[in-house]
Amino acid sequence: MAGSSASWTPQAVAPLLARLAGLVEDMLALERQAATLLAELSPDHRESARNLLHYIALRRQDLRGVQEELIPRGLSSLGGCEAHVMATLVAVMEVLRRLAGLPSDAPPVVSPQPLNAAHSRDLLAQSTERLFGPCPADQSAHIMVTMPSEAAGDRDLIAQLVAAGMNCMRVNCAHDDEVAWGQMIDHLRSVCLEQGRACSVLMDLGGPKVRTGPIVPGPAVIKWSPARDVSGEVESPARIWFHLAGTAALPPGPVDAIVPVSDADFEQWKTGDELRFHDSRGRRRRVRITLCCETAALGESSSTAYLVPGLELRRRDAENRKTTAAGRVAEFPARPSELTLHPGDQLVLGDSERIGSPARYDTQGRLIAPAVIGCTLSSVLADIAVGDRIQFDDGRITARTIAVRPGEAVLEIVAAAATGSRLRADKGINLPDTHLHLTALTDKDRRDLDFVVAHADLVGYSFVRTAADVRQLQQELADRGRPDLPIVLKIENRQAFESLPALLLASLRGSASGVMIARGDLAVELGWERLAEVQEEILWMCEAAHLPVVWATQVLETLAKTGLPSRAEITDAAMAVRAECVMLNKGPHILEAVRVLRDILDRMRDHQMKKRPMLRRLQLAVDALLT
Repeated sequence: MAGSSASWTPQAVAPLLARLAGLVEDMLALERQAATLLAELSPDHRESARNLLHYIALRRQDLRGVQEELIPRGLSSLGGCEAHVMATLVAVMEVLRRLAGLPSDAPPVVSPQPLNAAHSRDLLAQSTERLFGPCPADQSAHIMVTMPSEAAGDRDLIAQLVAAGMNCMRVNCAHDDEVAWGQMIDHLRSVCLEQGRACSVLMDLGGPKVRTGPIVPGPAVIKWSPARDVSGEVESPARIWFHLAGTAALPPGPVDAIVPVSDADFEQWKTGDELRFHDSRGRRRRVRITLCCETAALGESSSTAYLVPGLELRRRDAENRKTTAAGRVAEFPARPSELTLHPGDQLVLGDSERIGSPARYDTQGRLIAPAVIGCTLSSVLADIAVGDRIQFDDGRITARTIAVRPGEAVLEIVAAAATGSRLRADKGINLPDTHLHLTALTDKDRRDLDFVVAHADLVGYSFVRTAADVRQLQQELADRGRPDLPIVLKIENRQAFESLPALLLASLRGSASGVMIARGDLAVELGWERLAEVQEEILWMCEAAHLPVVWATQVLETLAKTGLPSRAEITDAAMAVRAECVMLNKGPHILEAVRVLRDILDRMRDHQMKKRPMLRRLQLAVDALLT
């Protein structure tokens, strides 16, 4: 048995030592293979790159058999060696030799001296501080918050966020403009001076986001419906706000519809009057006026109605019971259109010039032409192959490619709601099976970089896929005189995840870098069922490279949006303690989300360091009653 005294005999230990020595040789061989790459790196990062190579070599093996031999002997299982791989293996081998009574004067030939656990922690701490600055003495982790557009004009919001614990502001270059970004950053800088706190600025490049194109507008129709109970009886009437076309009179509270009216003399309207009309379906409808003002009136209706521009309204006076013309429904914008897609439907994905349109059928219900949607980046169509999956709107709709033609791909919907899923313009498109030949930097990104290098403390790199993408951004920063600007690589697609070791090695060419786990897009690209293991693998690889990680996407999102967290997201936030920074998205309750996250991270930091549990004193054990 492994735990018996016989397990320490030289004969019992020799095969295990040989296996460990083989692992060490594999690690050194990969290091020799990458000698040219290592020589190109700054001396500050060579230890980290070498350790990453060692970890890559180690994880090419199935180590479960080795672990089963080490654990019963009370030795390291190698399960926490990410940050100091070679030192861990050398130490384990030395202990095995000593306990087995073997000569200990022949350790593996390892040069330079492998870094130990303490030095690896220092390297990660230094990398983290280069990105986000020092962590405040009263806070255990860095908290990043995405700025809403309103922050440009709301200095108080930024002041409250900094006071609550935000120490990295995220500005998304896919939204707003340089004026708004500048106002946000100016507010932050003055707030930090005022409060004596530090907060870095990350500006996130938009990248080549593939989205659905415009759709033929739907009809210009205003609809309202009263609230009904389960039996169909009206519980409360619909509230409708009629206003003179061209004016901006605001309704007194929530309403179900707003109707612009032309040629109306609202000064003649009185409470108790009744509007009468035939709606666009020819149904007779009535609206009772409950409130009047100079250019508008509020009414109530117990029937569903559909109104279109030009529809005539007549007013029945409550006092003299006379009916007169009350005006016509004025022009108003057509409602945004959408496609309704069911499993089995066909959808043509076209280039950026294609205008989306729903499927057309003949009078017998036979398909004449399938639905069409354009995509904002036409170049991706050349990369799509038959059999590739295409996902829309954060994975709510999944299609498979059944044909490819010049300028378009024909898809079959394979996953959607049985009653039909709606697809609108400007929704994300993911192509998890397609090897895209896209540059990660768009022309807009390059223009935005001029602002970023002048104002930001670090830059977020969206839709990065290859090591060449990393080198391209590094060159762009160097050309602008900021080769030192830290880069945060956003891992948000299949190609980036599968190329992660190469991306990390390329990033170590720069002065400072980190990784953001964009879990939302990753879940869509790789499948929700794989997200848990994928985020673990990214954490391990980054720890091996001594690079800080940002835990992102939907952290405490329900709390930020509604003010009440879910049990699942509290657990998720606690898991985020293994990252060096946690990102919150915007929401009306974002201040409370920052406070709750800070409290969770502060509590969990004493229990967890990366993936290793920390055995602090437990009050639960102190108070235990063993009766």
